[in-house]
Amino acid sequence: MAEKACVKRLQKEYRSLCKEPVSHVTARPSPNDILEWHYILEGSEGTPFAGGYYYGKIKFPPEYPFKPPGISMTTPNGRFMTQKKICLSMSDFHPESWNPMWSVSSILTGLLSFMMDSSPTTGSVTTTVAEKQRLAKSSLAFNCKNSTFRKMFPEYVEKYEQQQLADQAVAEQVSPVPQKENSRPLLEKTGKENLNKVEAPKDLKNRRRQSFPTWMLLLLVSVFGIVMALPLLQL
Repeated sequence: MAEKACVKRLQKEYRSLCKEPVSHVTARPSPNDILEWHYILEGSEGTPFAGGYYYGKIKFPPEYPFKPPGISMTTPNGRFMTQKKICLSMSDFHPESWNPMWSVSSILTGLLSFMMDSSPTTGSVTTTVAEKQRLAKSSLAFNCKNSTFRKMFPEYVEKYEQQQLADQAVAEQVSPVPQKENSRPLLEKTGKENLNKVEAPKDLKNRRRQSFPTWMLLLLVSVFGIVMALPLLQL
């Protein structure tokens, strides 16, 4: 059970966070246990974690602020193991270096800074930049499957739903409307037109043959007959 000084200190820190939020950090205590805090770290721009939302927990000892808390991360991130305590100078891995002046905001700011680094520590993992980027992109969707996350951070659930609607709208605008029914008549019409164009010279030639005058043909036959008859007349 938390000591009176611990409860008073944590209540004060929560009011301070609500009044003066810390950039890229959101944290609040569990409604049923003030010693258990839930947090979200947002990946910094210009890093492989940009666009990521990393959910985790801080568990404070009843003697806080005279003893350090334990810190873990739930969201797959490519930097720390999930559901495992992370070794930090501000965590219960190093009680000898703990400073009672440190607060929830300074703990999480330090965790975010250490996350952007690549220094190995207990609870850290080594992954590629591409893997970190992939996990960052899918982090919010992963978090929203967690019932505790949904209860603690409804505003992030709403953000995820808005992103889904926006992505769906973009997909509908990009996808072309199929026109299979209209393509065939158009093809048939075009084919007929091309066929008419090809057959046009042949039709014109036939028309010219049919239009040769009959009287001219008779005249040519008569002239030919007279020419053939001239030798007989001279005899």
